[in-house]
Amino acid sequence: MEIVWEVLFLLQANFIVCISAQQNSPKIHEGWWAYKEVVQGSFVPVPSFWGLVNSAWNLCSVGKRQSPVNIETSHMIFDPFLTPLRINTGGRKVSGTMYNTGRHVSLRLDKEHLVNISGGPMTYSHRLEEIRLHFGSEDSQGSEHLLNGQAFSGEVQLIHYNHELYTNVTEAAKSPNGLVVVSIFIKVSDSSNPFLNRMLNRDTITRITYKNDAYLLQGLNIEELYPETSSFITYDGSMTIPPCYETASWIIMNKPVYITRMQMHSLRLLSQNQPSQIFLSMSDNFRPGQPLNNRCIRTNINFSLQGKDCPNNRAQKLQYRVNEWLLK
Repeated sequence: MEIVWEVLFLLQANFIVCISAQQNSPKIHEGWWAYKEVVQGSFVPVPSFWGLVNSAWNLCSVGKRQSPVNIETSHMIFDPFLTPLRINTGGRKVSGTMYNTGRHVSLRLDKEHLVNISGGPMTYSHRLEEIRLHFGSEDSQGSEHLLNGQAFSGEVQLIHYNHELYTNVTEAAKSPNGLVVVSIFIKVSDSSNPFLNRMLNRDTITRITYKNDAYLLQGLNIEELYPETSSFITYDGSMTIPPCYETASWIIMNKPVYITRMQMHSLRLLSQNQPSQIFLSMSDNFRPGQPLNNRCIRTNINFSLQGKDCPNNRAQKLQYRVNEWLLK
C-alpha cells in the first residue's frame, strides 16, 4: 500500500511541475491566439480574450493606448512641427521572403540592403523589419483602422524598429520609442500598386497558399509602395497583436494604394491552416477598434479653422477642421 501512495505522490508532483512550467514559459502562449473563432477543434482566444488568457498579454485588455482606432477627422489636430517622411533606401532595391504565417501575408526583408525612415513624429531613425497585410472577406471590411467609422478593403502595415536605441525588433517592441508603423489603406480598383502587384500576382501569391509556405522576392523598390502624398496623420498606440505593447507610433498615409479585384480574391483564397487541415480563409485578420482615451490624432495637413490644444498641452497653437480629408 505504501508503494501505491508513493507512486501517486510522484505522479501528482510531476503534474504540478508540468503545469508550473507551462505557466512560467512564454513560449507556451506565443502563437496561441486568433482573429476569429475556429470552426472546430480546441479553444483558441479571439481578440476579446487576448488579455485574459495570458498575464503577459494583459495590456490587450487593460491598456489605455491600444490600437487600432477609429479616426474621426473632426478631431484631428494640425501640428506644424510634423515634417515630411524621409525614406532612405540607399538608392538600392531590396529582397525579402514572403510568408503565409497563418494570420497575415508577411514580407520580411533581408539584411543585405537596409531601408530606414525618419521625419514625421520620429526623433530617431527607424529600420523597416516587416510588411504585413490585413484584408477582409468582403470589400467593406479588412482594414484595422477606421476612418469616421468606415473600414477599407485592407491595410498595409510597414513595421519599423528604432535601430538607434535597440539592436532588433524584439527588443524594440517592448521598449519606449521602440516602433513606428506606417499604415496605408487598400482599396479595390481596376489597377494595382506596382509593389503590391509583385506580391499579389498569380505566379507569386499561389506559392504561399498554406500556413508556413514561403517565397523569396527580389528587386523590390519600397518607395513604389507609398502613395503619392506627403500628408499623413499620427498617434501613439500599440501593436495590434499580442502582447499589445504600447510602444508604437502610428503614421497613416493620406491616400490609399490599390489592388485589383482578382488580387483581392487571391488573398481570400489563402488558408490559415496547413494542407492537411480544413481550409479556413485568412481574411478578416483585423483587430477590432480600441478606445482612443483622449489621445491626440495629429496631422501635417494645415487647415484654416482654429482648434483647441491637445490634452497634453503642447506649446504650439494647433488647428483642426470638421470635414472629410482623405482618400480620393
